[in-house]
Order: sequence, then structure tokens, then C-alpha cells
Amino acid sequence: MLIAKEKAVVQKMILLYCRLNHNNKALCADCKELLLYASQKLDKCPLKHNKPSCKKCPIHCYSSDKKEKIKEVMRFSGQRILMYHPRAFLMHLLK
Repeated sequence: MLIAKEKAVVQKMILLYCRLNHNNKALCADCKELLLYASQKLDKCPLKHNKPSCKKCPIHCYSSDKKEKIKEVMRFSGQRILMYHPRAFLMHLLK
């Protein structure tokens, strides 16, 4: 269940990023690819049951280019998620 929640938060953050930066209501090809990549990495996470946030994880499984892109998305969306998805933001903080 934890992985499903992580996926939902990542999806909201990528959607928000794409909508505000690429002026798309749906995901553009690059953002769709990033979401698929993040989802696949979460599915294969060896720490599924005790997963820390990716920032605190001892296993860095993202490739360097995807890691930089997801950091950019998180920095941008993290500052705005409270306005657009307050419940998701609070649940993420409580985790």
C-alpha cells in the first residue's frame, strides 16, 4: 500500500509540473516517460515495506539524468503542492 501512495504523490507532482511548465492538461511525452520510469522504480524497490523517502534512501536506483529531472520536478512541485493538493501534502508530511 505504501508504494501505491508514493506513486500517487509522484504522479500528482509530475502532473502539476507538466501543467504549469509545459502548459498541458495531460502529460507531455517527456513527463509521461518520467512518470513511467518512477513507477517502475517504485515497483522494483527492494525496500518496499520499509521504504524511506528517496532522498534518504541508501540505494540510489535512478539513472543520473532521471535523478536530476525528478529533483527538478520535486523542487518545483513541492513548493506548490500545498495549494493544489493539500491532502496529499499533509499525508506526505505525516509519513
